[in-house]
Amino acid sequence: MRNFVAGQEAHGDTEFAELALGIDIDLFRGPLEPETDDERAAREDAARDILADLREEAANGDEIAGWDALYADALTHTVPFLRAARGHRSAAGEAA
Repeated sequence: MRNFVAGQEAHGDTEFAELALGIDIDLFRGPLEPETDDERAAREDAARDILADLREEAANGDEIAGWDALYADALTHTVPFLRAARGHRSAAGEAA
C-alpha cells in the first residue's frame, strides 16, 4: 500500500510524519550521523526560530501550528537511539 500526503509519496513512517505535519524531524531531534559543532549550532538556531514562529502562529489562533509546536518541542528533548547507543558503548568501553 502506498501512502500519499499532499500529492507526495511517503516512504516510511518518518517521511509520512514529516510530510503530514510539515516538521523536519532531523532539524529538531538532530541527525543520526555525527555533526560538527558549527552544524549543530546552525541547526539548533534554525529550529529555535521555526519553533518561535510556530508558537507565535499558535498564539494568534492557528491550532495546527500549536500542535506542530508541541511536536517540534518534544523532538528537541529526544536523542536518536543509534546516536545514544554509540555514546553509551564508547563510554562503557572507556570505563573497562
